[in-house]
Amino acid sequence: MVPDIRKQFSCFLAEGTFLSGESFGPGHIHDTYRIITAEKECDDYILQRLNNKVFKDIPKLQENMERVTTHLRNKLIAIEGSDIKRECLTLIPSRSSGHSWHTDDEGNFWRMFIFISDHRSYEQVDTLDKAFEGGKAIGRFQAMLADLPGNPLHETIPDFHDIRKRLDTFHRVIEKDKAGRVAEAQKEIDEIIRREEEMKIILRLGDEGKIPLRITHNDTKFNNILFDINDRALCLIDLDTVMPGYVHYDFGDAVRTASNRAAEDCADLSQVSMDISIYEAYARGYLAETAGTLNEAEKEYLPFAPKLLTYIMATRFLTDYLDGDTYYKIKYPGHNLQRNKSQIALLKSMEAQYDRMIEIINSISK
Repeated sequence: MVPDIRKQFSCFLAEGTFLSGESFGPGHIHDTYRIITAEKECDDYILQRLNNKVFKDIPKLQENMERVTTHLRNKLIAIEGSDIKRECLTLIPSRSSGHSWHTDDEGNFWRMFIFISDHRSYEQVDTLDKAFEGGKAIGRFQAMLADLPGNPLHETIPDFHDIRKRLDTFHRVIEKDKAGRVAEAQKEIDEIIRREEEMKIILRLGDEGKIPLRITHNDTKFNNILFDINDRALCLIDLDTVMPGYVHYDFGDAVRTASNRAAEDCADLSQVSMDISIYEAYARGYLAETAGTLNEAEKEYLPFAPKLLTYIMATRFLTDYLDGDTYYKIKYPGHNLQRNKSQIALLKSMEAQYDRMIEIINSISK
């Protein structure tokens, strides 16, 4: 059933009157609509029907978002020349409750933002300048939130990047072998198992108090960065997964997705490799914003972060394949296995270039 988006728009304290609305963007979690207002002087809006199957507690999710965007806005106000509406998401309150969400008659949750006009977003990183700007955007986001007051943010998806939990699930799935695929995937299973202890190092550093939990975005694929028409980074979007985490999660996943010369599920593994020039440009942008925030242990283990996040995704894809393809959508039989193979190939490329990755971070950090 197509929702009455005009009616849902009217439930928020927006300026301007509804002219039209249509589906917007490539997102797979929420239902997203762009709302055009009749008045040229008024903002347009993004209206979303939220997925409360993926995100179990929408009020807590929205509380996180309210706290984060308010803090970012206050920071931007203090920076001369900031364009706050374009450099930070602006939530629109509900008419009835004043909350940043509204519940319709069917129990669906809705929220609304000001639409950031004249922006660009990219699925792939095709220039070093874009990689540098992407690194700056994510580094700035982390640095500006480093002093967020109050209690820790809620975990909107518990244990999202916890490799110990991911590996526990992996081994349980192998033991059950409900899809009967373990024997045929033994080579891929061995690739995961032989790296297990190495990949727990970030969690161990956290347990030992050597690196702190900070506020991280946790979904730093490149299309979550908005650019202006001159390809300067404006802001990060898709804040649903903003929660406590280690900075390595954001740095690692950004490099994993930005520097891969091939698609995430590329069948020709000879095409899969990490472009170290993209890694270096991204790292320079990132450290330009975070050098004064991160401690020495955090900086030391930045080169390890892309390996960890690539390993996590390889583990998740293989787990889902062995479990009968129950989580990720697949386009053909064996798709998750192919995704795993491609991520392992990318990981091996990172391992082959690891000494150089360390040198780059050390040279930037001097």
